[in-house]
Amino acid sequence: MKSLLCVVLCLFVVGATAQNPDFKGKKVHLYLLVGQSNMAGRGIPEAADKVAHPRIWMFSKDNQWVPAVAPLHFDKPEAGVGPGLEFAKVMAEADTNIIIGLIPAAAGGSSIDKWQPGGYHDQTKSYPYDDAIRRAKAALAAGKLKGILWHQGESDSKAELVGSYTEKLKALIKRFRKELSAKKVPFVVGTLGDFYVLKVPEAQNINQQLRNLPKEVKKTACVEATGLTDKGDKTHFDTPSARELGRRYAEAMKKF
Repeated sequence: MKSLLCVVLCLFVVGATAQNPDFKGKKVHLYLLVGQSNMAGRGIPEAADKVAHPRIWMFSKDNQWVPAVAPLHFDKPEAGVGPGLEFAKVMAEADTNIIIGLIPAAAGGSSIDKWQPGGYHDQTKSYPYDDAIRRAKAALAAGKLKGILWHQGESDSKAELVGSYTEKLKALIKRFRKELSAKKVPFVVGTLGDFYVLKVPEAQNINQQLRNLPKEVKKTACVEATGLTDKGDKTHFDTPSARELGRRYAEAMKKF
């Protein structure tokens, strides 16, 4: 009986340690994941997506650091594999002396207008911008914000909205950097999938604005989604493509 109790206590301690990592004295690089469903991820998780990397953690819905496995996000029940986890794996392997902390904060279906103070998104019953800022500030106790990843634009691929997208995105970047006291934090965006452009022609306008962003705002980059495939709905990246997009984000981030 005594030995059984010891085993139970040991398992409890191990579990508690896994859920509450000791980051003290370690280099923890934090990355904020924002945008809509393709950042949150809608790919079907596979076995590899459920295996935790020893140096990659994610900030859970209840603001706890837990091992990072898919799905990272919790915006909608269909949350699955997005670019965030693969991005983190590449960044972690590029520097084996650091710990990566991911802060998932994307909201499926959100237009860029929802990404401003007080903006409410009824699909997720959330305040995308306010929630992202709140979660990021809470996570900053663990490390330093090293980058922001943005994938969004499908909801703004409309004739009446595309014309104002760049100015709204520039304002958003400025707000993020000011609110998080990170004036020079890299901000990396990604283009919308080729499949979505075929489905919604106005998306090509959004893509061109995303490509031009580095000319408009310092410390920004744009990664291409060219050649990636959808999961059959002409809107969301499938699992292999979501991972590849994450690798492309990482390669762009590593250049800063």
